[in-house]
Amino acid sequence: MYTMTDQKQWKGRIDSTTNPSSFRLHQKVKRLAINDVSASQQKNAGIVGFICDEGVRRNQGRVGAANGPNALRGALASLPWTFDEQQEIIDVGNILCLNHALEDAQQELGEIVQGLRAKNMQCIILGGGHETLYGHYLGVRAALQKDARIGIINIDAHFDLRPYDEQTSSGTMFRQILEQDPHTDYFVLGIQRYGNTQELFDKAHELQVKYVLEEQMTADNNAHIMNDLQQFMDNHDYILLTLCMDVVNTAYAPGVSAPSPFGLDPKTVRAVIQKVASHPHTHSFDICEVNPLLDENGQTVKLGAYFVYDALNNLLRRNGS
Repeated sequence: MYTMTDQKQWKGRIDSTTNPSSFRLHQKVKRLAINDVSASQQKNAGIVGFICDEGVRRNQGRVGAANGPNALRGALASLPWTFDEQQEIIDVGNILCLNHALEDAQQELGEIVQGLRAKNMQCIILGGGHETLYGHYLGVRAALQKDARIGIINIDAHFDLRPYDEQTSSGTMFRQILEQDPHTDYFVLGIQRYGNTQELFDKAHELQVKYVLEEQMTADNNAHIMNDLQQFMDNHDYILLTLCMDVVNTAYAPGVSAPSPFGLDPKTVRAVIQKVASHPHTHSFDICEVNPLLDENGQTVKLGAYFVYDALNNLLRRNGS
């Protein structure tokens, strides 16, 4: 089901009602139904929420990420407006997963993403469990020519390459995509040895997945990783960026389905987001697995909002298309 966002999600501190340099996001973000969004040559962004953690439930994870989208909006609301006065960020509402109908909800999310891309909008998708990614992908693929090369960059502790013969979940999406779409490639950063079985590593090799282990993401290795990312992005027509918050060390992000004691430092994640979102082939970003029900002092929500803000800044302020 598709619903509009309540205005109360975009409320916050007001320093001025007349001076644009003092404005915050809640003073500038517009709420419009997807059909009321106009195409523009200006570089604008659309935000859509995916109110769903059915995939997490099916994957036997800790549910609660369905509360993530609105919590992230609340944390974004008071961040400063740093974009051009003429630019727009439009909240087009939420897709709700009802009656465990995950596949229907993913299809509806895909239609929203496709609609935003058709209007030349950069896309921000607020999950939801990481099953959000499959709906994100469906929309991107539908907006492109069939033979366009899609490069998916995932910042995640897990491959999410599990079998989907019986049912899909938050652990199957990338296998679904790679087995169904020969024009898509997958690069994942932050993989944890303790979070993936040998079978999943074997499947990653079989599907020619590029990956960087969590322990390899060090300052000494940073230049090499960034060079590999650059080549991957340059070699694809469209880059889709997805972040699973369980990649972050649990000291910084306790509010996730699968906490990671050996997870990445937030600055490492931030560097990847900035690198990828600043590339001219990147037009969409999703953040998943923010679970406010498990969060301590709202720190996971706040960190997630800052990651979204970084993505927005790089998607909207870069040069080029």
